[in-house]
Amino acid sequence: MDLGIRGKRGLVCAASKGLGRGCAEALAEAGVDLVINSRTEAEIAATAGDIAGRYGVKVTPVAADITTDEGRARVLAALGEADILVTNAGGPPPGMWTDWNREDFIKAIDANMLSAVALMQALVPGMMARGWGRVVNITSQSVRSPIAVLGLSNTARAGLTGFVAGMSRQVAGHGVCVNNILPGIHATARADSLDKGVSDKEGISVDQARENRQATIPTGTYGRPEDFGATCAFLCSQQARFIVGQNILLDGGALNVTI
Repeated sequence: MDLGIRGKRGLVCAASKGLGRGCAEALAEAGVDLVINSRTEAEIAATAGDIAGRYGVKVTPVAADITTDEGRARVLAALGEADILVTNAGGPPPGMWTDWNREDFIKAIDANMLSAVALMQALVPGMMARGWGRVVNITSQSVRSPIAVLGLSNTARAGLTGFVAGMSRQVAGHGVCVNNILPGIHATARADSLDKGVSDKEGISVDQARENRQATIPTGTYGRPEDFGATCAFLCSQQARFIVGQNILLDGGALNVTI
């Protein structure tokens, strides 16, 4: 399918690996020129070169922490205008609700809610003025079914979901579609970290921890970043013009709900 976005310009955050890279590759395959960022210069430069060489689009790497004012300023300066925005940031660490203090919550909210809001505030007005735009926020399945040990993530991402529910309806009339993708467990470094945590806590191997978690997923496997990216690219397509303010769950059927 031709997604109709060849020649558009997009920003994909935290794109050197994992779900962010999956989104960047899918958009590049659709012909979108990109600015991509991550914190590590060598990693993001290598990713940009690989994607540009593979898909023949322009890819500009920016090494910056997108969760900080300075990092966002650096990325936005390299970007200029954008037709497509994919927000993404690493999740906060797991723990117990009794252990978190105010600073822990502020840090999580800054990273996983307010950084995405700031990018939308910076870029969506320009999309509205031009009459077209797409925003995809990578959140988590935890906004539908909270994960107790990821309470910091539950809190911040639920806040972002509430923000998008309101603002997406306010900008849709200007041709801008804003949606969220809610990933379950995918084969990324984040999954490796969570499996290692279970391994350490339960005294089992990482492979056994992974096997146990996969058994809770109806597909029997973790998701693949490339499949996640394909969904992101579709939400950024011309064909997605009637999808507004939705939370698309990509979890292999793990969350057992009717609606």
